Amino acid sequence: MTDLTTEVLPQRPAGPPEPRSLRSAPVVADRVFRGGAYSAGILTVATMLAVGVFLSVRAGDALVVAGPSFLTTQEWSPETGTFGVAAVLFGTVTIAIVAMAISVPLALGTALLISEIVPPRLRSFLITMVDLMAAVPSVVFGLWGVFFLQANVIPVAEWISTYFGWIPVFQVTDATGARLTEAGAFTSSAFIAGIVVALMVVPTQTSVMREAFSQAPLGEREGALALGSTRWGMIRAVVLPFGRGGIIGGTMLGLGRALGETIAVVMIISPIFTINTQLLKTGTNSVSALIALRYGEASQFGLSALMAAGLVLFIITLIVNFTASTIVARSRSGAESN
Repeated sequence: MTDLTTEVLPQRPAGPPEPRSLRSAPVVADRVFRGGAYSAGILTVATMLAVGVFLSVRAGDALVVAGPSFLTTQEWSPETGTFGVAAVLFGTVTIAIVAMAISVPLALGTALLISEIVPPRLRSFLITMVDLMAAVPSVVFGLWGVFFLQANVIPVAEWISTYFGWIPVFQVTDATGARLTEAGAFTSSAFIAGIVVALMVVPTQTSVMREAFSQAPLGEREGALALGSTRWGMIRAVVLPFGRGGIIGGTMLGLGRALGETIAVVMIISPIFTINTQLLKTGTNSVSALIALRYGEASQFGLSALMAAGLVLFIITLIVNFTASTIVARSRSGAESN
């Protein structure tokens, strides 16, 4: 007689099921993409480090001769051993400040117009036009600034000097302090160069701000409108707080571009090597313009001095761009909206 016995399996204790693992084995395409992304990042960092090392090595001779006075000397005469970037660095910052004062309100208004006001059909057209504006070469902006903008801005500069001359930066005077009124005193100024640079950085700032504004949560937009808010009230309460990181990041990215602009500035300014605190008066300079104008005729030591000036500009631009990237990365899409 066959023994028919059944083995009783132990039962699992009752309880919640074990969570299913969401980790999947990476496929070949994922591995290729990850490797390509890492390679691109490493190559970018390595390139920046290589540029910094190259400038530091080539600028060593000039920095040893000039010492700390390189940052405080206004004159530029490497052949006599008296040279520094105080004047050109001041001009660079002055042009950038004028550019930011004009470009930030213009870019902010354009970004709000594209993302919040115009209908979708017109929106795509405006986005294309702004992007095309970023593709215009610097030399075209420079030619436009020299042959068209300058003649039309001089009356504006004269008006500002007449009615706001009590502010020191808007004065236009000679060495004795007498007020200058002739049109030639208002040409090739930091004010005109700043306007041209402002129009060059507007597309970059607009793109960053527009992307930040367009990602504002739809629910919060509709909620503000449903509670009786006007469109401007919704923009002020939802869109602007949400895009604060984009506004700051776009502004600083534009500042980095403005600090390093070369061709358009060279074509407009009248280079001087003294600190000119009067924005509307003819005569200013920048680090990039100095390098572009003096590179072809510089001696071996003069090239080292120009490399030192480029190193200063490289460090400043790097700090500005890294700060902007950090602010944009920390904006966290709506985390700061009220």
